[in-house]
Formats: sequence, structure tokens, C-alpha cells
Amino acid sequence: MKLSFYGATHEVTGSCFLLEACGKKIMIDRGMEQGPDVYENVEPPYAPGELDAVLLTHAHIDHSGLLPLLAANGYKNQIYATNLTAALCGIMLRDSAHIQEFEAEWRNRKGRRAGQDEYKPLYTVDDAEAAIKLFSPCRYDSVNEIFPGISVRFVDAGHLLGSASIEVTVTEDGKATVIVFSGDIGASDKPILRDPHYLTHADYVVMESTYAQRLHGEDPDYVAELTKVLQRTFDRGGTLVIPSFAVGRTQEMLYFLREIKQKRLVHGHDGFRVIVDSPLAVEATQIFTQEGYECYDDEMLALVKSGVNPLAFDGLELSVTSEESKQINFETEPKVIISASGMCEAGRIRHHLKHNLWKPENTILFVGYQAEGTTGRALVEGAKSVKIFGETIAVNAEIAQLQGISGHADDAGLMKWIHSYSPAPRRVFVVHGEDEACTEFTRRLNEEEHITAVAPFSGDGWDLSADAQVAFGPVQRSEKKVSAVSTVFTRLLELQKRLAQVVESNRGLANKELAKFADQLAALCDKWEK
Repeated sequence: MKLSFYGATHEVTGSCFLLEACGKKIMIDRGMEQGPDVYENVEPPYAPGELDAVLLTHAHIDHSGLLPLLAANGYKNQIYATNLTAALCGIMLRDSAHIQEFEAEWRNRKGRRAGQDEYKPLYTVDDAEAAIKLFSPCRYDSVNEIFPGISVRFVDAGHLLGSASIEVTVTEDGKATVIVFSGDIGASDKPILRDPHYLTHADYVVMESTYAQRLHGEDPDYVAELTKVLQRTFDRGGTLVIPSFAVGRTQEMLYFLREIKQKRLVHGHDGFRVIVDSPLAVEATQIFTQEGYECYDDEMLALVKSGVNPLAFDGLELSVTSEESKQINFETEPKVIISASGMCEAGRIRHHLKHNLWKPENTILFVGYQAEGTTGRALVEGAKSVKIFGETIAVNAEIAQLQGISGHADDAGLMKWIHSYSPAPRRVFVVHGEDEACTEFTRRLNEEEHITAVAPFSGDGWDLSADAQVAFGPVQRSEKKVSAVSTVFTRLLELQKRLAQVVESNRGLANKELAKFADQLAALCDKWEK
């Protein structure tokens, strides 16, 4: 019985693990790597067609995003996931494929003019459709024997609609071994979803560490904070633009806005409109309201049982077509626009920023994490201008953040989750966290909690029968190491300030010299403009 690691090792995204037992090869998650790439990942040693099954913890692209690539390369067996994960993947994998195809089309339009080779998408919509057909939905808490000697159980992880920790029981030579894959562990006491389910027995645990060493702090009054932002924006005659992740965060915003509307908390603007401008968010919201009851917390269930749709209210509009989306920014009355992507890197939100960032009466409200190097990160860090569709847009709007919202358990939540096991697992494999977080969380488990733990690297493998490492990954750092990128970009920002000072110091110089200086700057901009 062997467990190997191929993604989300000393990094947060790209989850991929492989269990070999009872003569079967079972992949757990096949996620897309997103954001900074710190370590090179080793590719799994088997062709997709050699895999016997895939288990999926939840629908987020960093866990599911390469399933269409598996299908494109010959995988034809079942993908086991919860009913709701299967439903969400039905829209999210198609959306991801559309993005791959759109990016390829855009690159090829530019590449043909430069005589470059054709760029092919990572996968296509047809590949996504092929993967979606392979899903085999499972109910929470039911035991499913997927092969003789191998059974799986999905338990609610409280992170996303349909998210699960997966308990795998392997029986070889008459001995049962339990391996738990945590998936992403949800935060407690959040709106809409139940708290994570705490398991109590496992021989081995593969555990995420996204927010190890970090505490979310006391939850703010989200409704009160959002009300303040709405009030001051509408009083200025402005529009509130919310860049939001289409699945999960958008539904939370609708939940808060319904309460604000119901209690008439925004004075003088009772009839304000809320427009969700994201086809993916619209479809996901339908799944939340029509199928998500088995994941609801008590408050959400009480609303539903009383006949209230917690994600709908008067003034809510859903924008699906491009024509509907374009029309939004021609309408001048105060309103709320919720649009994807949450970090402002793609999608319709970029159009809304282009039309609204430069107006001082407007507000851009960020409600999720903004990764290094993204447009969203630049805005929350105080950028005076950003480039959108090749055009420089001045940042005159108010930039605000709604703090404290996270779908992940913090350090205290992670400790609570692992301490629910009695006795402690034989070994904990710490994954899905930044390098420092994985290393430090592993040290604490070993030295302070007296729980045997290790943070594997990509390519590492363990013989679980002997509890011994039998394969060692090369541990190669990527050339795109995040700290280096961050440091160089910071240097560029400092040079930007210096350039402004140099330009100002040359005021009054002869026109001939100023023209020469301007031509040099223009040539530099033309060279580096994206």
C-alpha cells in the first residue's frame, strides 16, 4: 500500500495525491496550480488511462481543474465526488475550459502577427464535457465500496457547497487501514454552510495547512460593515462594485444584502438594485438555492423552511448575456455590481473597473484574498492607476475591504480538527500550505502536540504498511519563486516614484531636451506595455 504526493506540497494549489492499494491506482484530486509556483511538481508516473479511479474533495479549480486534461489524455473511469461537487463541477469545468480556449484565441491573434507558433489551449470544452460525464455522485456519510477491499466515505468539510473530507478504508491481508484526505477544512460559524464534520479515527491523515500560523480574529458584523459602505457610496451618488469569486463568496454577499434589504438598513436608498454579472455565479447560485439544503447551517435551513429564499430579494437582477453586461455601465443611478473574477484578473469585472474606477463617487469593495501580482492586490495596496485592456485607468474611487471572510479554517480550527482524532493518527502528512506554513505546522505537530507528522515534497512516496518513506522527490525550486518576483516588482514600484521625481526636476528644461526625454520614455513604455 503506497501513498504518493504530486501537488500542493509546500504550496497552496494544485492538489494531487495517488493511493496504490489492492492492485488499484486511485488519484485523489487533480487540481490546477494557480498563482506563484515555488516548487517544480513531479508528474504522476502513470498515464491517465492506467488510473482506476479518481476521488475529488471539492469543486474549486485548484482541486478539480485538471480533470478535463485527464479525460483528454485517456482517463475513462469514474470520478467519485459528492452530489453537489458533481453539480458545481458541471459548470466550473466548462467555465475553466472556456477560459483556456479564450486565452488561446487571444494569444494566437497576437502571435500570428509576430510569426509565432500556434498556442494550443490546455484543454477544450469538449474535454470538460468528457470529464463531467465520468462523475459518480455520492451522498454524504454513505460508505461506498468502489473496489473489493477499498471503500470510501465523504464527510462534510464545511468549506464549499459539497466539499468533503474523504475517508478511505483499505483492507489488505485481513487488516483494515484508514486514510483520511482532509480536503479544504472550512471555518466555523460562517453563513450558509454547516461547520466542518470532525472525524475521530484514522491511521493516516493528509491534512491541509492553508492558514497555519494565522488567526482570522473575531468575526466582524458583516451586515453592519457592508451597510456602512453602501450608505456612504449611495450618499455620494456612486455605484458599489464588488469583485467576487463566483462560487461561495458571491452567495455570501447575496445573503448579507438580503438581510440589509429586509431590515431597510440603508437609509434613503431603499430600492437600490443589486446586479450579479457573472454567468458562472448565476448558475452556481441556482445550485445553492435548489440543491444545497444538505449543506445548510441551522439559520439558513430555518429561513428556507419559513418560505424565504435567503439568496433572493427585490431589486436583485441576474446578468447573463454580453449585451446585458454592457448595458449595466450605461445606467447612472446608484447600484451594486457583483462580478467575477474576485482578484480582477479576468472576466467581466475588468469592464466594470474600467468604467467605474476613475469616478470618485464610486467604491470598489474587496471581499476575498488578493494574491501577489494581481490587479486586485495592486488596488488594495494603494495603486494610483492600473492598466486594463491596455488602457491606464486612474484610481479615484474609494477602495475598501470587508475583512475576516474566509472559507478556510484558521490555525485554531486546524488544531481543533486534528485533535478530534483519538488516538492520534500514526502519521499526518501536511500539505496545501505555503512553504513556511507547512514546515512550521509540521514542527508544531511533532514537537508540541506529539503527533508524528511530515511535510512531503512532490514526488515523495510512503509505504503505509511499513510506515516508511520509499520515494524521494527532487525538491526543485521553480524559477518563478514568489519571493524573488515580489522583491523585483517592489523595486519597479520604487523606480516609478523616482521617475516621477526626475520628470518634475526637469521642469523648465529646453523644449528640445524635453522632447528627447519624452521620446525615450515613450519608447520604453512601448517596449514593456502588455
